[in-house]
Amino acid sequence: MAKFKLDEIDHQILDMLIQNTRTPFTDIAKKLLISAGTVHVRVKKMEEAGIVTGSTLSVDYEKLGYAFIAYVGIFLQSTSQTKFVIERINEIPYVTVAHVTTGKFNIFCKIRARDTHHAKEVIFMIDEIEGVYRTETMVSLEESINDKKRLMKKIFNEF
Repeated sequence: MAKFKLDEIDHQILDMLIQNTRTPFTDIAKKLLISAGTVHVRVKKMEEAGIVTGSTLSVDYEKLGYAFIAYVGIFLQSTSQTKFVIERINEIPYVTVAHVTTGKFNIFCKIRARDTHHAKEVIFMIDEIEGVYRTETMVSLEESINDKKRLMKKIFNEF
């Protein structure tokens, strides 16, 4: 597939959507002095090219009572069990991220919990999955950086 070419207008549209995915196309159009239809068509083309895939909602987990973050490294009895274990992990809503990895762990997960007691329950759910040999947990003391916007801007500017 050929590399999709972004022009300056595309960059400006993306920049505004990166800042706030809920920005109405009419507001973007007014700021860029183009029609809302043009914004719609350009975003649609970026969606069709797979550059833009939906939008996300950011929530303040601390305000929702889920400020506790832990990372769980998972050791499997056999790498052939990876798919099965990932499918079971996907059934645990408190696991927000899971990566199949090389190195020390077979799978590395991020969990969100209400507190240490709840985190222990979530870790035990993971431990009980058939094929999990053992886990190793690291508690996050503070989420210091969680900003995808900077990377998205950098990548889009390189296009």
